[in-house]
Amino acid sequence: MTVDDYVAWSERQSERQRTELINGQIVAKAMERLIHNRIKGQIFLALRKAVAAAKLPCEVMTDGVAVRIDNHTAYEPDALVYCGQKLPGETMIVPAPLIVVEVSSPTTAHSDTSAKLIGYFKLPSVAHYLVIDPDARTVTRHTRDGVPEILAGGLLCLDPPGLAVTIEDLVGSA
Repeated sequence: MTVDDYVAWSERQSERQRTELINGQIVAKAMERLIHNRIKGQIFLALRKAVAAAKLPCEVMTDGVAVRIDNHTAYEPDALVYCGQKLPGETMIVPAPLIVVEVSSPTTAHSDTSAKLIGYFKLPSVAHYLVIDPDARTVTRHTRDGVPEILAGGLLCLDPPGLAVTIEDLVGSA
């Protein structure tokens, strides 16, 4: 199945299903732990506040939209930041995210730091890939230089596009 087929399939569904397209196969996503969901909310609020403070033409999105990696793979990150012209409301694929965020879980940790890491950086637009560990309350920042940085506190500068957000705002408090 291609990503275009996947989008058409998704539009025909009577109920929203949490899925991703991986190498042409639809893969269902499991239910989340409550901590995972809470952190996704924290991420959205923190990034949205940072975008507003920087007065940038960017939008923060949560899961529910996909990122096309290639013709047969589309991931649904937990959050992303897209900058540029506002996308139409019916769009299901975000074409050029600048920041992509995944909240890791015991079932996704391996793919978050292997296949997804490689896949997201296949996209020229991606400058930052953040992997959040909700149990350790840390953020691992991956950039194009290939050197991951594990952060447990303090200020995280995401440039481009010029955002500043604290690790505490991203992961919440214990």
